[in-house]
Amino acid sequence: MRLLHKGNVMALFSWAILFLFSCKSEAPKVADILAEEYGLEQREAEALVAETEAWMKAEAARASDGATAQEPSRPQAQKTSGQPSGRLEIPLYQSSRGGQVIAHTGFTLSYDADFKTPQWVGWVLTAESARGTCPRYDKFQPDPAVRGAKAYTKDYTRSGYDRGHIAPAGDMKWNAQAMRESFYMSNICPQNQNLNRGDWKDLEELEREWALQWGTLAIVAGPIYGSANPPRIGNNRVAVPDGFFKVILVQERRGPKAYAFVFRNEAGSRPLRSYQRTVDEVEALLGMDFFAALPDDVENRIEAEKPAL
Repeated sequence: MRLLHKGNVMALFSWAILFLFSCKSEAPKVADILAEEYGLEQREAEALVAETEAWMKAEAARASDGATAQEPSRPQAQKTSGQPSGRLEIPLYQSSRGGQVIAHTGFTLSYDADFKTPQWVGWVLTAESARGTCPRYDKFQPDPAVRGAKAYTKDYTRSGYDRGHIAPAGDMKWNAQAMRESFYMSNICPQNQNLNRGDWKDLEELEREWALQWGTLAIVAGPIYGSANPPRIGNNRVAVPDGFFKVILVQERRGPKAYAFVFRNEAGSRPLRSYQRTVDEVEALLGMDFFAALPDDVENRIEAEKPAL
């Protein structure tokens, strides 16, 4: 479902990549546009451009030398036929609360400095990354890229809530740095203990099964707040979500399918289908536009459907 938004971040990233390919000297101009259009600081915009250029160089090197043994590159969502360039795991979202976009090794997020939780986290899960073997890091720490107020692990101590991953550590086993960064507090929300270790975990495990079966998934997840004044925990007043969402684009043999889920932040042990929604329903709830880089006819069709689990 297409939502009204200022500009098109997918097209902008594609445009930036084309500039980097065609004229390296134009990269600062691309950074200027990213900074102006999306409210990034100049150094953040330049870092995004530099990261894109580094990925392209790495891919070119692998292609030219027959993919010599290196640490895996960041997973990328595959394009469907007729799909314009774009990051399928990055939603279109214009929040009245603002938000700092941060790109890490294995995921990208938009951070709410007031709530001290992510607004959304997007990542790509492939069969290769699902087979990763990096050990779990298990050391929560503040995100050094966050500007201003941060969450700290002690904010959760004796709060009654788990430090719940949005992008799961289990999806980051393909790269040691990605694993470490998944424990940044910018990727964490106060989550009901039973939910975190039960139904939410069940969905994470299903994602990895799908990646092994189908090859590539684009995933976006995050908290849901029903109030501008949610309950808070810790000295840094971390906001407690009312629930969580997750949308998943799966590239199956017969074409793409989109799965969407909404969980209340409470205990429960129910079949995953009881949490399932259409992507259109989640977009209406959140004011986000998912998978906008897909052709309109494909996007509109799959986001209105609720595929069988």
